[in-house]
Amino acid sequence: MEDYDFLIIGAGLSGVDAAYRLQTQLPGCSYAILEARDKIGGTWSLFNFPGIRSDSRLTLFGLPWRPWVHDRDMAEGHLIREYIEEAARDEGIDKNICFGHRVTGVSWSSDEQRWTLAVKADGMMKDYKTKFLVACSGYYDYTKPLDTEIPGIGSFGGTVAHPQFWPQDLDYADKKVVIIGSGATAVTMLPAVAKTAYHVTMLQRSPSYVLSLPAADPAGVWIKKRFSKSVAHTINWWRCFIEEHLFSFFNIMCPSLARALLMRLTKQLLPDSIDASVHFNPRYKPFDQRLCMCPDGDFFQALHRDNCDIVTDHIETIVEDGIMTTSGKKLEADIIVTATGLYVHLLGGVTPVVDGRAIDVASCYAWRGVMLTGMPNAGAVMGYTTNSWTLGADASIKLLVKVWKHMNKIGATSVVPVHDQSDIRSSKPVVPHSSTYFVAAQDRLPRITGESPWYGRTNAIYDYFKLWFGSVTEGMEYTIPTKKGQ
Repeated sequence: MEDYDFLIIGAGLSGVDAAYRLQTQLPGCSYAILEARDKIGGTWSLFNFPGIRSDSRLTLFGLPWRPWVHDRDMAEGHLIREYIEEAARDEGIDKNICFGHRVTGVSWSSDEQRWTLAVKADGMMKDYKTKFLVACSGYYDYTKPLDTEIPGIGSFGGTVAHPQFWPQDLDYADKKVVIIGSGATAVTMLPAVAKTAYHVTMLQRSPSYVLSLPAADPAGVWIKKRFSKSVAHTINWWRCFIEEHLFSFFNIMCPSLARALLMRLTKQLLPDSIDASVHFNPRYKPFDQRLCMCPDGDFFQALHRDNCDIVTDHIETIVEDGIMTTSGKKLEADIIVTATGLYVHLLGGVTPVVDGRAIDVASCYAWRGVMLTGMPNAGAVMGYTTNSWTLGADASIKLLVKVWKHMNKIGATSVVPVHDQSDIRSSKPVVPHSSTYFVAAQDRLPRITGESPWYGRTNAIYDYFKLWFGSVTEGMEYTIPTKKGQ
């Protein structure tokens, strides 16, 4: 049975970043990455729907230690996947990835001070042991989407496709396509599908904010041409960091003004036939949900085409050749795309067991957004859901490294967050996101109080301040072999 200091679940962006931080900050520690699929890249090797791209600038969304060299900062999915593959190969991380290793169970033994992972590989079960478990498997299920009730979907005579499981042989050229959804996936798909489809309609129950950004940032391109790769990366990283956080704080602190600005920018890019107050005027405040980004306004440009439109309405029922809305409108369709969200869960959907007792993740409190009460020596790495994901994931990983160093300093073999959990009804979900799929997952997510150290991912400035100056003992119980319970 193989035994490691660390086992990382998932070889996506966060998993590769975790491996790099372990190699560089804890030299000599042993680790392996268990990846259920046969390829690296996580989201960027899973999704392959038309137009798949980032909706964050890669200067920040990319790995902090690996410069993004392409001029196009809002990049296509295949470029991001290649970037992750190259980073893993150049740092020797790929040699520590066990592909085709699906974790089916995790159990902690206080007697052994170890996690045992049940893993299915090559049709056989095997066990791995580790002192510390790092889950970098993201926040959604790779095998099933959010189960959305769409009345009459069984009567549709055409093709129904979900972006998460896009059929590679699906030909939408000269077809009538309806995309159900209003989030980043729908905003990404519409301009790509509109290039060859006979007609494409984006049908949304409620609107989202959409902001156009340059695909290639002129300032970033200028800096890359005039400085070395490492210097240019440092300048651009800090420039983008400051810009993103100033913009975020503006939206959060001045929501009415931010809404007015976003609406004004949207109206400038829309054709006169589309009413921004109907189709781009959400009920929620900016940054209560993720802001949809589109490179070079491609989403708005598509809406200027004769074969592209947007409808804000509810579905009455699906009929054989299209969709009937509650307002009585019929949307003819050969293909219906259900871009209705992800099925959210943590730890890859596996129920952890501690000393023979199953742990309900939804009853746990999150310690500084990364460790959970009742789960020793384990971290669930999460990034930001309204800003660049990787900033938050990297802060989480660095915090786990800091905890490990403190354990070694005091001679502890394990550490677990401890909260009295006396009134969980007054708590909040660790991701206070108002998107439908996060709201539907509240009974599967850990809880927070909003007070230190029981908080989730907030913003990088706060998280790094707490990383540098925050306590790793507050709310934590360390076990030292000669002094149990300390």
